[in-house]
Amino acid sequence: MSLTITSVFGNNNFIPAKYTCEGEDVNPPLKIEGLDGKAVSLAIIVDDPDAPIGTFVHWVAWNISPTNGIPDAIPQKAEVEIPIEIVQGKNGFGSIGYRGPCPPIGHGIHHYHFKVYSLDLKLFLKPGASKRALEKAIKGHILQEGELIGLYERK
Repeated sequence: MSLTITSVFGNNNFIPAKYTCEGEDVNPPLKIEGLDGKAVSLAIIVDDPDAPIGTFVHWVAWNISPTNGIPDAIPQKAEVEIPIEIVQGKNGFGSIGYRGPCPPIGHGIHHYHFKVYSLDLKLFLKPGASKRALEKAIKGHILQEGELIGLYERK
């Protein structure tokens, strides 16, 4: 059974500017449906395979409470009160937390993959871990997964 991921944009539709570098640069809300009752935690990877330098990471997070959603605008800094349980990793910009779509101007439409995984455990990764470390840690522990693809283009 797979997860159904929805947001303020539809699958293969454009992401509102608010959630990009041309807006507030905050994560969009994600609604998660079909979550298995055995899920202990959730993990998320958001990346852009269309980046000119290769797949670019926009967000990695884990140990998210298994809920039916992730609210928008989760703070990037741990000292700020966060509305849900979450540990965030390093994105391709070199910072912790979500950084929105920001493809080079005139580079065409990019596809942003919001991948959510339900896991059978909590992970022992330190804040700031990489996408590669997260992928290694979740291997063999994925109960379900779902994906939402958003589009964005800077002109």
